[in-house]
Amino acid sequence: MISRVLLQYASERKKVDTMQTKDARQTSIAEVGTWARKLSPYRNSNSTRGVLELAITTLPFALAWFLMFVTLHFGYFWLYALLILPAAGLLVRLFMIQHDCGHGAFFPNRSSNDWVGRAIGVLTLMPYDHWRRGHAIHHATAGNLDNRGIGDVDTLTVVEYLERSAWGRFRYRLYRHPAVMFGLGPAYLFVLQSRLPIGFMRKGLTPWMSTMATNLAVVAFAGVMTWTIGFVPFLLIHLPIVLVGAAIGVWLFYIQHQFDDTHWVRNHRWNAHEMAVRGSSYYDLPKVLNWFTANIGVHHVHHLSSRIPYYRLQEVLNDFPELRKRSRLTLLQSLGCVNLALWDEAGQRLISFKEVRQPTYATYPSGRLIVTELLSILGSLAIPSDAERPEDRG
Repeated sequence: MISRVLLQYASERKKVDTMQTKDARQTSIAEVGTWARKLSPYRNSNSTRGVLELAITTLPFALAWFLMFVTLHFGYFWLYALLILPAAGLLVRLFMIQHDCGHGAFFPNRSSNDWVGRAIGVLTLMPYDHWRRGHAIHHATAGNLDNRGIGDVDTLTVVEYLERSAWGRFRYRLYRHPAVMFGLGPAYLFVLQSRLPIGFMRKGLTPWMSTMATNLAVVAFAGVMTWTIGFVPFLLIHLPIVLVGAAIGVWLFYIQHQFDDTHWVRNHRWNAHEMAVRGSSYYDLPKVLNWFTANIGVHHVHHLSSRIPYYRLQEVLNDFPELRKRSRLTLLQSLGCVNLALWDEAGQRLISFKEVRQPTYATYPSGRLIVTELLSILGSLAIPSDAERPEDRG
């Protein structure tokens, strides 16, 4: 019975792989392979524009922070609460500047990018050099089923999920619950986890220097603000901004790769440019939200060429309107992606936990031995194809 199920599933995978490989090659030859050349002129950043973007983000953020202090001091708590969201939005925009600095895209000069990125990290609580390393791995492995776990949202395949114990499934369901994914998770990531170089503990001195230097700078910043306005006011102002901003940031990162038409493949079929086009969304947000999120919704273009500064991404869409049709996702449509949690390799789509309980998945094998046998069968049916690594890892 098990062998019959395995062979049936492997047969389905073979059909999918054949079509997938053919489509990937056609896309790569006819379209994707040319995008790197087309987008090359947009990779040029501008120092004056960078300073301007930094100023129109930092100054309003400082003003919002100050107004929160004033309203809190004089007891206008309703106005204080109203200011949290725009202040958090501005912190998100600062983080996106930090993000562009990490790609060497915000300023033409690397040193300028690095020091601005490090300074912003004190406000976002995110160690710049440590984060940049993990994010580079994300760009080098996005959509690769055989290279998951660093810089991305943990995503299991249906078989991997069913192979887990009841406790393992519960833990994964808890991790993917919206209250954890967009509430407790972001708070833990930015406030606690980033205090240590998690994932890079034995990867040299740089991750430790980055996290410890950021921690010291955060303590110094908190100390100065505590001396100036008091510890409780400082906490009541900056902590809500960070928590709300972190939740927004994680939501944006989630929706960039966790959507209905996303694409995941095994390592031997992975292609950086193909995954940028098919595995990253174009989050078509209203203009005001595009401003606060620094055009990060144009994520498919960002993955095609990560050295394009965010202030030129809309220029790319204007010059290449066909990119507006690729993996487009509206704000309303994105809300329906919250329940997507598992990658169905046979169906080539993300599905919800509810769909796993349907009869289609009732005969999926489980158990480590069975999974090993399945992988062995699929390996024997593998169809070779060219696998490119990204030209831009930064």
